Amino acid sequence: MMRLVMRGGTVVNNDGLRKADVAIEGDTITGVGAIPARPDDRTIDCRGRFVLPGFIDTHSHADGRAEDEDVQRALLRQGVTTVITGQDGVSYAPGNGKYASSYFAAINGTHLHYAGGGVAAYLAAVGGRSRLNFAYLVPAGTIRQEVCGRSSAAADASQLARMESLVEQGLREGAVGLSTGLDYVPGIFAGTGEIAALCRPVARAGGIYVTHMRGGYEANSAAGVLEIGRIAAASGTRIHISHFHAQAHIIDEQLRLLRDRGVDTTFDAYPYTRGCTLLAMPLLPPGLSVLPPDTVLATITDPAERARLRRDWFPTIERNASLGPEWPSMITLAHIAAPEFAWAHGLSLEAAAARAGTDPIDFTLDVLAASRLEVNAVMAVRHQRPVAELAAIFSQKGHMGGSDGIFIGAHPHPRARGTFARYLRQYVRETATWSWPQAVHHLSTAPAARFGLGRRGTVAAGWIADLAVVDPDTVADTATYERPLGEATGIADVLVAGRPVLAEGALAAARPGLGLRHENSKS
Repeated sequence: MMRLVMRGGTVVNNDGLRKADVAIEGDTITGVGAIPARPDDRTIDCRGRFVLPGFIDTHSHADGRAEDEDVQRALLRQGVTTVITGQDGVSYAPGNGKYASSYFAAINGTHLHYAGGGVAAYLAAVGGRSRLNFAYLVPAGTIRQEVCGRSSAAADASQLARMESLVEQGLREGAVGLSTGLDYVPGIFAGTGEIAALCRPVARAGGIYVTHMRGGYEANSAAGVLEIGRIAAASGTRIHISHFHAQAHIIDEQLRLLRDRGVDTTFDAYPYTRGCTLLAMPLLPPGLSVLPPDTVLATITDPAERARLRRDWFPTIERNASLGPEWPSMITLAHIAAPEFAWAHGLSLEAAAARAGTDPIDFTLDVLAASRLEVNAVMAVRHQRPVAELAAIFSQKGHMGGSDGIFIGAHPHPRARGTFARYLRQYVRETATWSWPQAVHHLSTAPAARFGLGRRGTVAAGWIADLAVVDPDTVADTATYERPLGEATGIADVLVAGRPVLAEGALAAARPGLGLRHENSKS
């Protein structure tokens, strides 16, 4: 077997740095140190650069974009080799994928090769089609939709048994855990007891419960954390909190509360102050959003119903602790499916409404109706966390790297293309929040272990050769809120399963990415 040797670099693991070559045969690292040359070696010159285990994005919405070369390139240029998908309780498997392709179209898009078959089929669809690895969480909202349809009622005993069975099946087929999105529908209608029941098979399988908490974040996070504690106590599952964004001292206090109660908790948080979500999620009532799309569209285009929403619903948005009366200026349009509104990409609702000659409420309902609800938006927050406060969050025990990257849209959130390079630029090189070994811990080693991804996340003999070669002096993000499509710089060579997938900054032909199965899966 021909050997590939990465020569002259500095190998970085979570326990330190050392000058070393890295030898690879097949998909496996076979040596780290001074590697004697062979006549038929292929080599990558790593002098002046660091060789790191590939990064694991613990919260990605690349679910339906495995084959998209722009998406692959955007991630590989950041050093990402594995993404954890199935987030926020909504994705394709199990079922036929139609709910995710409808309700979550503005987040995940439409999957080209999944039309049913469950988690096993989703994971199999990656093989040979992507340069990255994909792991998957069973999405509890999709499970609820499969069993309960568009009902907002509590699941009955037979429905709950069926839901648990689908979770167990997904775990057997390789899912790494369960996800919920408790601000989205139908997850918002799932009670604590229902979620705890679905978490019991997760605990038995050694998986993890990943949650977009109920009721939002920021000033509202305490209620979500208390519910997590009750779910963990009832199920025994380990916990991972998605995109935990609040003031640093609040996160610290609430994580301590969970850990003091014996809850095994980790979290991800990205290095930006704004979020991104479906426009309809904060701006339409959940009881309306859960209905079939045609019913929602008929409602928001009916003058009498619009008047009712204006009178009864939109005042609740103005009282919302995260948005308030400034909401039209805080929400920027990132993806609009209706071509006639393409001019509004990158504008706030306030600015777009003014240009359209209407007010923000009517404009919001107009753009949602024209797009059949397929709109996502970048969401500002009232508390704009400075770099020092984000650094305090990233320094906390249990933090892992997660972009919450959404690749749908003409003017997307920059986190999709910048998160991991931004970690390295701002929180390693510029502020020394992390050392390089600490960065590897947060972005590679700890996530691989936490999500059961086997022998990944370390540069050592016998481990899978998912590797990124990083120039420590130049690695940087270029994507901004104003210009969100900029690619990261300073990472030009990346390997997945021992095969170059990014070579001197260009995509290589090989597509060795896998649908990764949880190491404890039984079939």
